[in-house]
Amino acid sequence: MLILGIETSCDETAIAILEKIDGKLSVLSNVVSSQIALHAKWGGVVPNLAAREHLKNIIPVLKSALKEANKKMEDIDLISVTQGPGLIPALLIGTNFAKTLSYIYQKPLLGIHHIEGHIYANWIGVNSKLQITNYKQIQKEQILNFKQEVKQKEEIKFPVLALVVSGGHTQLILMEDHFKYQIIGETQDDAVGEAFDKVARILGLGYPGGPIISAQAANHELRIMNYESNLNKLNSNEKKLSEKNIKKPIFPRPMLNSQDFNFSFSGLKTSVLYYVKKYRKENNLDDNTPLPEEFMQEVAYEFQEAATDILVIKTIQAAKKYEPKSIFLAGGVSANNDLREKMDEAIKKNIPHVTYLLQPIAYSTDNAAMIAVAAAYRWERMTSQEKNETSKNWKTLSANAQLKIYN
Repeated sequence: MLILGIETSCDETAIAILEKIDGKLSVLSNVVSSQIALHAKWGGVVPNLAAREHLKNIIPVLKSALKEANKKMEDIDLISVTQGPGLIPALLIGTNFAKTLSYIYQKPLLGIHHIEGHIYANWIGVNSKLQITNYKQIQKEQILNFKQEVKQKEEIKFPVLALVVSGGHTQLILMEDHFKYQIIGETQDDAVGEAFDKVARILGLGYPGGPIISAQAANHELRIMNYESNLNKLNSNEKKLSEKNIKKPIFPRPMLNSQDFNFSFSGLKTSVLYYVKKYRKENNLDDNTPLPEEFMQEVAYEFQEAATDILVIKTIQAAKKYEPKSIFLAGGVSANNDLREKMDEAIKKNIPHVTYLLQPIAYSTDNAAMIAVAAAYRWERMTSQEKNETSKNWKTLSANAQLKIYN
């Protein structure tokens, strides 16, 4: 079976082709056209500009995906597309394109929830070998194309606890089985990815905030390592004087004692804003003056530490109550290596019997392979009548910016 996936919920035009043989999935192609450069100057995604770029890019991306997979549209057995949630102008391009393909080639069509796609990205590579790129190691050692050893991904056991972290969502979702979702915690204000973007904007670092904050934090770590190395060479009096002159921002970890599994990142973001404003005032810097590099790196590091602490601690708290057999991350922020490592350490320390699984970083951010994987698993569980109904989706499927995840 060949599944075509289409993703246009935000600012990536993505199309992938997956092959399913004897229950095993292989990614034949996964093409992503990014719009980061276009939206960077605006400090965020402009919906109508995103839709225009999707319209321009979607046919070339389809051609690239088919060529890479060495397939034709006639070979495809199932078309899947992100139905929502997302930016409605962007979603409309993808859904209407999928409906057109479904009509022309007489293929069944499935609409997939964007977050469901992120969750099912974790099923890519089950029972197959993967290479996981360690980007933090690259930053530290400045070695390109560094690879960890090839790993065998285990079968995922239920119940599963998924920490969903992206620009629009921060949720803890419990899955008793495939497509059996229970949201047990979610953000009460900003999503964590949104907080990363806003903090990057406060520091004048640009867009998107996630990878920029992560890179700045890694640079701070390198500087601290060098500082500590030099500190060891000083005598005791020099050490005390040097350590006394270090000022370290301490940002809050909201809602850690809320007795539930909800999140809040608005207060953390505001704390960073006030800290930066105070620094500017004390150093007579107006809002248009760039901040010193070392200051930005330190604030980025401390913010990332606070944000990832909240995510990890809440996940461990939820795991102790609901006793999942597997834990994994989902969504664009799951590419953050500090979050990945902290979660690994916390699980080993607090709930070592729980399996912690990670998908390759390439499948953490928005892509179409995740949509096709979710569609493959849904199709497998549909009745004959339900499958027949999908042949009508070319005229009935509609984009939904507020689509809720469903069982």
